Amino acid sequence: MIIAVPEREGRIDEHFGHCDHYRLFSVDEKKKAVTREELLPSPAGCGCKSNIGPVLGARGVSYMLAGSIGQGAINVLGTNGIKVVAGCSGDTKAVVMSWLDGTLRADGTPCDHHDEGCGHS
Repeated sequence: MIIAVPEREGRIDEHFGHCDHYRLFSVDEKKKAVTREELLPSPAGCGCKSNIGPVLGARGVSYMLAGSIGQGAINVLGTNGIKVVAGCSGDTKAVVMSWLDGTLRADGTPCDHHDEGCGHS
C-alpha cells in the first residue's frame, strides 16, 4: 500500500494545494512498517486544478493523509482511487505511523475557505 502526504519542511502542509512536495510511503500493512519513502514534486496550482490526482493514482497511492484540503481536491483524488483522511497535522512520518497503528486523530473536515488560497471556489 502507498500513502501520500502533502509535506513542507518535514510536516504535513496545512494547505494541500500549496505543499512543496508529496512524500510517498510504501508500507507493509501486516508489519505496520514503512518499507520505502519517495518525494514527488508538487505541480503548480491548487489540488483540484492540478494533475496530481491522476499522477498519484498512477503511482498506486491508496490514501492521502492531508491537513486542510478542499472538497474539490477530495473529489479529484477519489476519482483516482485515493481515499482522503483530512485534518491531519504534525510530523509527516509520525502521522503515517499513527495511522498505521490506529491511533491517528484527525478531524476529517474538508476546508471551507478554498477560494482564499486559490482564487476560486
